[in-house]
Amino acid sequence: MMNALERRSTFALSSIFALRMLGLFMIIPVFAVAGQSYQYATPALIGLAVGVYGLSQALLQIPFSLWADRFSRKPLIVFGLLLFALGGAVAAMSETIYGVIIGRAIAGAGAVSAVVMALLADVTREEQRTKAMAIMGMSIGLSFVIAFSLGPWLTSLVGISGLFWVTTIMGLLAILMLFMVPKTTRHHQNYKQGYLKQLKQVLKMADLNRLHVSVFSLHLLLTAMFVYIPSQLIEYADIPLAKHGIVYLPLLLISLFFAFPSIILAEKYRQMRGIFLTAIGGIIIGLIILIFGYQSKYLLLLGLGLFFIAFNVMEALLPSWLSKAAPIQSKATAMGVNASGQFLGAFCGGILGGQLLVLQHTAIGWSILSVIAIVWLLVSFGLAQPRYLSSIVLRLPEAKQTDEWTSQLLAIRGIEEVVVMSEQQVAYVKVDKQQIDDAARQHLTHLLGKEVAI
Repeated sequence: MMNALERRSTFALSSIFALRMLGLFMIIPVFAVAGQSYQYATPALIGLAVGVYGLSQALLQIPFSLWADRFSRKPLIVFGLLLFALGGAVAAMSETIYGVIIGRAIAGAGAVSAVVMALLADVTREEQRTKAMAIMGMSIGLSFVIAFSLGPWLTSLVGISGLFWVTTIMGLLAILMLFMVPKTTRHHQNYKQGYLKQLKQVLKMADLNRLHVSVFSLHLLLTAMFVYIPSQLIEYADIPLAKHGIVYLPLLLISLFFAFPSIILAEKYRQMRGIFLTAIGGIIIGLIILIFGYQSKYLLLLGLGLFFIAFNVMEALLPSWLSKAAPIQSKATAMGVNASGQFLGAFCGGILGGQLLVLQHTAIGWSILSVIAIVWLLVSFGLAQPRYLSSIVLRLPEAKQTDEWTSQLLAIRGIEEVVVMSEQQVAYVKVDKQQIDDAARQHLTHLLGKEVAI
């Protein structure tokens, strides 16, 4: 069960994600129409204004994450959120489509998604990691549904420039949430290497690359689906566009009901690989139902519901698995590569979804998405079960210097990382139980002055 510190940090960091995504997503359902009011607007430039945010994110996730493995994570998150808020303000004050494009590019330059996830990994114990990541994933899904419902209504009240001001406010509110997260200092075995060498190390790891392919595929399919399915909900389910949020919200809540038990099974019984592959299978089944049943209102909703359930399971498992598989000293870097894959997937999914609409053959469109999911499943079969670390919570010693104490801890075989929260006077010690032997236990007992159950 999460302790108070973990609950507070998970709430704060999930809120940061949700506030950013809420501000971002509210633009999507209205800008295709509202963007036509800007000077020099063309369909191509309107599309660029929507898509350039994801492109900036994809390009800058890796630099931010490389810095996050060397410097304190919280100041980087503040800097990224300030860029997000500034970009919203630039877009809000613009009268031409070019100004909006520049503002959106600046907002996307605050590419701190991976840094936020890495900070969440720091302040949660290994045993609670999947649960924390699940909550963050659900907050993103919920913000998506709320944004698609709120966007058109808010635009009618404050206009498109007012909506951009709302994104600025969201970014500034997200900064305030950081005060709820404890200050952390990370200690681990130092591996001195340059930025390029660190990035190459991450890119050479086969299982990490399979996870990058997974997040790319997941968000490609999600984005393509949300471009492709609205017209089908209108035509075959008789649900008008204004009420699509009412469809998505119940499906999201139902998916949470199924997703959380799956996540508990994955972590408690160490069945992460099995649940992961099953979730991809669920996406494939959902898409196959849509191939043959899209003309039926109930089969359409069933296929969409299965996709949502599997998507939310994957959204929770992916960052948790990544944090287990990534090298301790390059955790944020691995998450940065993964986040770049996520935004590139969304970018490609938007393009693919538009092309599927041009096809004017719905079954073939769903078949193409199904083939992508099947290829993804085949790639994922090569994944090995992740390494499971355990965490112990220790009080900081009063007599010893913290740096000296952590160095002594890291010298013990099996201790991988020590995350110190000085204001709370506690440390999370991450341990590989398979590496701990009797000599290591005795050394740890001597250092702490008491026996610790490992």
